[in-house]
Amino acid sequence: MAYEQEEWIPLTGLGKQVVAGEFSSLEAILEGGRPIKEPQIVDYFLPDLEDEVLDINMVQRMTDSGRRVKFRCAVVVGNRNGYIGFGQGKDAQVGNAIKKAIANAKLNIIKVKRGCGSWECACGQGHSIPVRVTGRAGSVKVNLMPAPQGIGLVTGDIGKKVLELAGVKDVWTSSSGQTRTTINFAKATFDALKQANLVRTGGGSR
Repeated sequence: MAYEQEEWIPLTGLGKQVVAGEFSSLEAILEGGRPIKEPQIVDYFLPDLEDEVLDINMVQRMTDSGRRVKFRCAVVVGNRNGYIGFGQGKDAQVGNAIKKAIANAKLNIIKVKRGCGSWECACGQGHSIPVRVTGRAGSVKVNLMPAPQGIGLVTGDIGKKVLELAGVKDVWTSSSGQTRTTINFAKATFDALKQANLVRTGGGSR
């Protein structure tokens, strides 16, 4: 879903700086704390970004003019190498809801702190996460724990989709709450990856 670079006319100051070559990477923008308000900025630096539709629900609402139906879509985007984003979108058309969700996921993109925090492995490579972290969304709580190489992603299908696109290959997980709620489980997994960025560690790789 990447935008062609020649079609993008930046509307924000950050977008204009990107086109002018003032930033060498997306990581430089994220580390600087600059809010990304144009999804094309992410496309500019990550042309290989992939997207995965996690959930599509029909939402009905009664209005004075009758029943109105919209579709709510949840999407995760990632490059399978340290970047992940989660977003939702609503629209009367499924296709437009997906497009909005993808755009919002790009605006919420983060750099994932990867590492080898498992005492069983200690290889120093970025195949897992450096420390145990917890993410929350609604009633759902997801714990991600470092795992040694070869274990794989010990989680459900939704968690696997998020972690695979983030570039995490080995992790133990546990969860509680209404875990069958796809959106909240995905959001909680994404939130756990965000929390990993807030933890200071002595080492690890990205």
